[in-house]
Amino acid sequence: MARALVVGANGFIGSHLVDALSRAGHEVTAFDRFSSQEPTFTEPGVRVFRGEFLSRSDMEEATANQDLVFHFLSTTTPATAESDPTLDIRTNIAQTVELLESCVHAGVEHFYFASTGGAIYGSQGKERYGEADRALPISPYGIGKLAIENYLNYFQTRHGLGSTALRISNPYGTRQHPNRRQGLIPIALRNIARGDEVIQLGDGSMVRDYVFVTDLVDMIVAFIGRETEHSLYNLGSGIGYSVSEILAALARVTGEDFTILEKPKPATFVDRVVLDTSRLRAEFGEPALTSLDAGVAATWAEIKEQTNG
Repeated sequence: MARALVVGANGFIGSHLVDALSRAGHEVTAFDRFSSQEPTFTEPGVRVFRGEFLSRSDMEEATANQDLVFHFLSTTTPATAESDPTLDIRTNIAQTVELLESCVHAGVEHFYFASTGGAIYGSQGKERYGEADRALPISPYGIGKLAIENYLNYFQTRHGLGSTALRISNPYGTRQHPNRRQGLIPIALRNIARGDEVIQLGDGSMVRDYVFVTDLVDMIVAFIGRETEHSLYNLGSGIGYSVSEILAALARVTGEDFTILEKPKPATFVDRVVLDTSRLRAEFGEPALTSLDAGVAATWAEIKEQTNG
């Protein structure tokens, strides 16, 4: 079993990843600020490291004696990166390079990076996108993720730091923080729970690949201890749903009759991004996937409890 550091351990994906790694028998250190709430992961025996991602000394201390590092922390969202592209450069990109340097100094064996499959391919008019397709991001968020992927290649070549870039589609599910305005499904469900109107960007025809968070972390944990053929993988359901189809699923699951307010689609939003996951399936087999309605129902149950509580 490995000693594993999860950076961004109290985030949406990170907290589920901490639990999955711990259940798999790994010795897990959970790194985060934990500033707004107590740990959201539930497995016992996890070492909690309260630190600041922007602090070089904190990252040096956290990476010491670790075998694996999972970088699942982002200081920006697609919206905040759009508002201030330099913030993404100054924090996400620069600090990730420092984190990689810390991993080299600590002798870390492998580095896993949560990249994006939703924004990195840009608008190329394809039905689905595979890892061999060109990455042509048109948003600051996607541009930043691609820059970090390129730094992974540099650190592999220059320092021998093994790494895997995980291009994740549109994850959704439980434990998504209410104050982090990212993701159509959780944002819409919170609005429904409050009785507010639901914002639809564009005419409802935008298509995305949605994956339930526990399915996603199962895919990630499967990488540990395996010699993989590649250093880059798409992680998603491989199924495309339009915004209109998602909103119809929310209405079907919640039983609520909500109002939809249409707003213009941002210029950097592409019309269709569905991931080709054949590379992952060829090496790891068919993943178990939660149906859209079942995933929405689990997310809705938690949001209702939080809203009513």
